[in-house]
Amino acid sequence: MKLLEGKIALVTGASRGIGKGIALKFAEHGAHVGFTYLSSVEKGLELEEELKSFGIKAKGYQSDAADFNAAEILINQVHADFGRIDVVVNNAGVTRDGLLMRMTEENFDDVIKTNLKSVFNITKALQKIMLRQRSGSIINISSVVGIRGNSGQANYAASKAGIIGFTKSVALELGSRNIRCNAVAPGFIETEMTAVLDEAMIQGWRNAIPLKRGGQVEDVANLCVFLGSDMSAYITGQTISVCGGMLT
Repeated sequence: MKLLEGKIALVTGASRGIGKGIALKFAEHGAHVGFTYLSSVEKGLELEEELKSFGIKAKGYQSDAADFNAAEILINQVHADFGRIDVVVNNAGVTRDGLLMRMTEENFDDVIKTNLKSVFNITKALQKIMLRQRSGSIINISSVVGIRGNSGQANYAASKAGIIGFTKSVALELGSRNIRCNAVAPGFIETEMTAVLDEAMIQGWRNAIPLKRGGQVEDVANLCVFLGSDMSAYITGQTISVCGGMLT
């Protein structure tokens, strides 16, 4: 059963990791997929071809979601290319970790701009299209760190907590037009970024999780498929953790 058959989806920051996994899972479920990447043109082209192998329409866009004007141009281009936009996943993000006493203003601002302002930029440009359609699902990728905080990640936690507040507000504003907005809060998800870390440290994290394993990209992508589909038609304004029970 393809839950997103014929829907048009946009995933930001999809050249690797969670974003790439979401884009592939959406294509697997029948969605036509537009996606953004920031710097790696080669990875963008590779993903475009991989998505097309599912028999759907796919197109990559080199765009910076943290740039207000670029985000509006992107949304207009995706709409022109695909005809409508049914689902958007705001996934683009960065980390600049460090204790507050050593954190620079630049490191704080970079994370807030890329992680939080990008969600505003894309949603602001997108809402005009979804309001005309009187339908849509906006999925914002937050983090368990945005719920509980984390030492050495004051900037990241602030950006991800901001996404949760933004999500709830958008859900309240746009719900009457059948536009839903939800946040997904991943916990420890094993990606190519975590693969370079010390195995003993990673195992320690796994042992602290009730399900005794790190999450997989597919675990997050499956939830996004559900939230983008009509099966979640009565769910909005929620933050759903994908953390193996870490926050329990």
